[in-house]
Amino acid sequence: MKHLFKAQLNWTSKQNQKESSKRFYSKSHQIQIEGKPIIDVSAAKAFKGDPELYNPEDLLLSSLVSCHMMSYLYVCSQNGIEVINYSDSAEATLEVNPDGSGRFIEVRLHPKVTITDSSKIELALELHHKANQLCFIANSCNFPVLHEASCEV
Repeated sequence: MKHLFKAQLNWTSKQNQKESSKRFYSKSHQIQIEGKPIIDVSAAKAFKGDPELYNPEDLLLSSLVSCHMMSYLYVCSQNGIEVINYSDSAEATLEVNPDGSGRFIEVRLHPKVTITDSSKIELALELHHKANQLCFIANSCNFPVLHEASCEV
């Protein structure tokens, strides 16, 4: 089974004229997905982008943390674990090479989960590995997605 996702990117120099040097283009642009609000995006501040806007690195990390949570909730429901709270403080490490290329070298998820049954804490922690195996975004990455999870009742 295959699903197609589409996005439209729009950038013009006219909307980005605050940049005075012709050597550098503004990195701010918009991404539109049909039927959804427009997302204003730029480069990360470290790469001369607008620090008030989302950047591709933010969006990749957000996709990973969100997809992992949804996969985790799915496997918990399959295993009779009632989750009442889930939070995560994820971190992504980006390595930039001297030639300007770069890549993420790892992502660390720090999910904190609250469940209703103390006898299922060990299983709840183990299910993060199963969730990672099911996560569409993690399966699309060429870097490790590590989990430092905690669970309480």
